[in-house]
Amino acid sequence: VWGPGMAQGDCCSWICPISCVMSAERLVWRWNDFDPLEEVMVGVADDACFPPLEPACQSEFNDQHTKYGAKMSHAFSEYVPWPTGPKLKRFIKAANNELDGMVTMLEGEGVQVIRPDRSLCQFNVRTKTPDWESPNQYCVVCPRDVLVTIGNEILEAPMCKRSRFFEYRPFRTAVKSYFDRDPKCVWSAAPKPMMGDESYNVEFWDWDTEERMKRMHKYTYCINEHEIMFDAADCMLVGNMMFVQQSMVTNLAGIRWLKRQYEPKGITVKTLHFPYDLYPSHMDCTFVAARPGLAFTNPDRPVVEEEVKIFKQNDWRLVDVPMWDGSQEHPVMCQSSRWLSMNVFQISPTKIVVEEGEKAFINMLESEHGFDVIPIPYRNVFEFGGSLHCSTWDIRRKGDMQDYFPNREGCEEDIGMTSLTKLP
Repeated sequence: VWGPGMAQGDCCSWICPISCVMSAERLVWRWNDFDPLEEVMVGVADDACFPPLEPACQSEFNDQHTKYGAKMSHAFSEYVPWPTGPKLKRFIKAANNELDGMVTMLEGEGVQVIRPDRSLCQFNVRTKTPDWESPNQYCVVCPRDVLVTIGNEILEAPMCKRSRFFEYRPFRTAVKSYFDRDPKCVWSAAPKPMMGDESYNVEFWDWDTEERMKRMHKYTYCINEHEIMFDAADCMLVGNMMFVQQSMVTNLAGIRWLKRQYEPKGITVKTLHFPYDLYPSHMDCTFVAARPGLAFTNPDRPVVEEEVKIFKQNDWRLVDVPMWDGSQEHPVMCQSSRWLSMNVFQISPTKIVVEEGEKAFINMLESEHGFDVIPIPYRNVFEFGGSLHCSTWDIRRKGDMQDYFPNREGCEEDIGMTSLTKLP
């Protein structure tokens, strides 16, 4: 089921500020992660492959040689190299079962759900461009990384990993359908990077923890500023403001592109950093705007105070989440942080979906913040790149653009772009 009929009525052109467009009977419309959800995409694990080693990604087994890794009698990393090619069918099946469970739950809540085009899930294919070659592509479990809805606009992120260069393909069927059926839908794609060797800092992967701590406030990661690169999951839209994390997958050039794209349309773009995260990748395991006035923060990854001043002077509460549940280990092939515990998905400002094993977080949400929590099993999805928020793409939520930060005195400068870092 795709949703209601085509939008009706007159509205201003997309070149006007997006706030001119109203939500009535639209197919594509979303301004935050907490307004009541109407339509969403949930990923699939079909034909998923291991992320191959490349300049933007040096995968490793999640065994005892990694921080918070699984304890094993024989550490995989001591015996076998990181694999390429397809993941085991039983792991794909287990992940798809939990993804399907997410779909069933959402449909039971009255949400319309679509999936990527399974006929285009062909990832175990050697890929070659004039600039690079990869033994395979990855998967489409996490549409959040590739697509973001900004008002009435669908934006495709450029990505930075060669194994995810063509990840947009299984989403195109749905995006084209929305574009055809919703006359006010705008479809944009950021410039696709060439991803040649010159776009990466390959020495990043050789630094030990001591060296990373020395460099933590320089914000130097595996990608440089040679090309525009960002993942959509580093972009957090909160009404007429977008907060973007500089990370291993999002560079300052990408944030500058987002500024030029959206500030003329009435959306202020601000840069965020979390220096104690030595391998930052996607903000939804670090900083989550849960509803107006409340954001969840990661106690391992404190914010830069100057960058979140705008939250505090607008009376937002920044609340640390509890430590993740350690009673169950992450899958040995999982490349994501244990802080997937805070990778939650909201159906409304009061209803939130959480992985069922995160008991402490669930208790905090219910007892301290009054959320109606829906716990579901999702750990078999983890090794495919994320959890509940990652595996979704919000297409339509009720509600129009609002200003959640009316007091901006002293916050006019984007210090994350101008003072903490230097952009060529």
